[in-house]
Amino acid sequence: MPPKADTRKSLLDTARRIVLAKGYAAVGINEVLADAGVPKGSFYHWFDSKDAFGEAMMKSYFDDYFATMDRIVADKAKSSAEHLMQYWQYFHDTQAADDCQGGCLVVKLGAEIADLSEAMRVTTKAGTAAIIDRIEQMITAGVADGSVSIQDTPRATAETLYDLWLGASMLAKIHGSAAQLDRALAVTRQVLHV
Repeated sequence: MPPKADTRKSLLDTARRIVLAKGYAAVGINEVLADAGVPKGSFYHWFDSKDAFGEAMMKSYFDDYFATMDRIVADKAKSSAEHLMQYWQYFHDTQAADDCQGGCLVVKLGAEIADLSEAMRVTTKAGTAAIIDRIEQMITAGVADGSVSIQDTPRATAETLYDLWLGASMLAKIHGSAAQLDRALAVTRQVLHV
């Protein structure tokens, strides 16, 4: 069993992996506990309910996602356009993984949790808004340094691109092909003029 300080993180990481494969409603707490090697009684030490657990899992997912985005932007040797395209390539590669089953909880759970859990819906809404905020900041920086040229506002462009990529990710899962992700990457280059 992991050390006590790591038990909560272990549960969340284990749940993320299992939920990405099965969906939220299909995964029971006992399955997560068994896979993580955590005794059943300790679950309620960390979480009040499955709903609170799901909300924490989404928050943990977004924290990791933001850290990846922040690492991309931290590379001062690259232009803002290069940061943007590195981010979109990361998105592409993550979603194309495992025969396009991807690793994005937003794509996997978006519609499901919107109907099942208000807390998870609100957490996901806040998380996706924060992703769009970061994309907007990258676009704004790109316009400022001249490496990006757009037709609309940075906010509208960020929202449009994120919508495009969520849709492409969903279609890639349905078709079992990265073709939609490849098209999203090409369209993104056109929109940003990079």
